[in-house]
Amino acid sequence: MSTMSVSRALRGIEGVSESTRSAILRMAEAMNYVPDSTARALSQPCSNLIGISVPTLFNDVFAEILEGMRSTFQSAGYETVIDTTDYSPAAELAWVERVLSWRPAAMILTGAHSDPQLRDCLKVRGVPTLELWQYTDDPIDICVGIDHYAAGLAIGRHVFRLGYRRPAFVGAPEFRDPRAEERLAGFMAAFGTTSRREASIARPVETNAFEAGRTGTLTLLAESIEYKPDVIFYLNDHLAFGGSTACQALGLQIPRDIGVVGFNALGLTKVLSVPITTVSTPRRLMGVMGARNLLARIRGSRVPSSICLPVEVIAGATTRLQF
Repeated sequence: MSTMSVSRALRGIEGVSESTRSAILRMAEAMNYVPDSTARALSQPCSNLIGISVPTLFNDVFAEILEGMRSTFQSAGYETVIDTTDYSPAAELAWVERVLSWRPAAMILTGAHSDPQLRDCLKVRGVPTLELWQYTDDPIDICVGIDHYAAGLAIGRHVFRLGYRRPAFVGAPEFRDPRAEERLAGFMAAFGTTSRREASIARPVETNAFEAGRTGTLTLLAESIEYKPDVIFYLNDHLAFGGSTACQALGLQIPRDIGVVGFNALGLTKVLSVPITTVSTPRRLMGVMGARNLLARIRGSRVPSSICLPVEVIAGATTRLQF
């Protein structure tokens, strides 16, 4: 039995009789043989591997986006390899360079990227690249996302119409999450506030979102002696829930004394007795649409370079019903 016959049988390629193929597969099973997919990838111009970079998996947002992509890629015969970068551009660049050495079929990145080294790295290789979660009109290749500034502006205008005038924000450490900073800018713009120094901002370092929301709110309200916020915008719904427990612990009634606003309309908001005012984002749809467009790009089809999905303001019970 030749080496070529064994190779063809294990790879499912024609040119081997059924009896020979069956014998080879039985022998491979007895030896607990597992094909080396990396070696196979290196022997081909392009593998069936798709590299995915996300900042974290502790956030329901990225888990739901990934869920939307998973079945689409699997049914098309592609495998995915995922890495978390903890919002570090350097870590993401290192990850991209490592995956490119495996000759991937495509790459998926979280957010819009302006780093010239990363952009050039992917453009020169000609690897189909999808940027998700953040809309940009200048993608590396293609993107499917939302306009975070517009989303922040929409929820800001909503609470402004309800009579709130002294906004505050509780979110991630500065420069950690650029999408959150865009939402903050949009939210503040709705109040005519262009300088963030004109509003109270807390940036807790805790990794647990509920704890971060609580400690961030306690810090913010303790430091806001002259400026008394009447509405707090949070990085997401989990922080908003943690923040609401802090407000209640301080004897503040929501929404009479202070308004609480989240983001993303996460599953938590569906089970709370007091629904959080938030913004619904199409996370699973984003994953499915992004995956389909990326597969089309891999096959050489033309697809829209940039797609901006709509968001929806959800009026909950943590803000006033009317002015």
